[in-house]
Amino acid sequence: MRYGRTVPVMEEVELPQAPEEAREVFGECFSEAVRYAELLADAGVKRGLIGPREVPRLWERHLLNCAVLSEVVPEGVTVCDVGSGAGLPGIPLALVRPDLKITLLEPLLRRTNFLQEVVELLGLDHVTVVRGRAEEVLGTLQPVHVVTARAVAPLDRLAGWGVPLLRPYGEMLALKGDTAEEEINGARAALSKLGVLETEVLHVGEGIVDPMSTVVRVVVGESPGGVRFAAKRAKAARVSRTRRRR
Repeated sequence: MRYGRTVPVMEEVELPQAPEEAREVFGECFSEAVRYAELLADAGVKRGLIGPREVPRLWERHLLNCAVLSEVVPEGVTVCDVGSGAGLPGIPLALVRPDLKITLLEPLLRRTNFLQEVVELLGLDHVTVVRGRAEEVLGTLQPVHVVTARAVAPLDRLAGWGVPLLRPYGEMLALKGDTAEEEINGARAALSKLGVLETEVLHVGEGIVDPMSTVVRVVVGESPGGVRFAAKRAKAARVSRTRRRR
């Protein structure tokens, strides 16, 4: 008779070769994209950042699906990738858009350690890793032009985290699935309270990913997050200034 808990053996899944679309999308950074895919398939799986079943579809479902978000990100802006996890969509976006200044925001230490290793290994000088929750960095993290996110929560909750981090008239770009329109309809009241002026569903990656990536675009007015968050942001900024003077 055997006693104790049976430890499952992790099955090794081989990373498929990069498709031709990846060469087109990542261009001069194609070799870095391949290295990132290898890291996800190896350390990413071992550390529990992605499931082993995702490895065969890393390129189409993850790297390319995220990289095409660049089609709707303005030039030369600041970006905060909320709940970055294993770096999706932030790192693929950074690889194709060196003109952006990107912050990868993630609360879990094992994930931020992985992200920092990837950033250093790939030489992404325009990317910064910050450990924390969106509500914790409010007032200490400089407001950004664009917040990105990928399926980390329903739209109303996601907007509650991401929108307050925006500059006035900034936008949140959330990668979503087939229920994007339903999520918008169900979140209209919450979005309005957060100072959102406009929402739309975009489809990007034509000819590169099939189906195309679905993006919910949320545009705010002069008070991102609404009145409540404006007051909270101002208070946090005052506290931060006081600490710097000491």
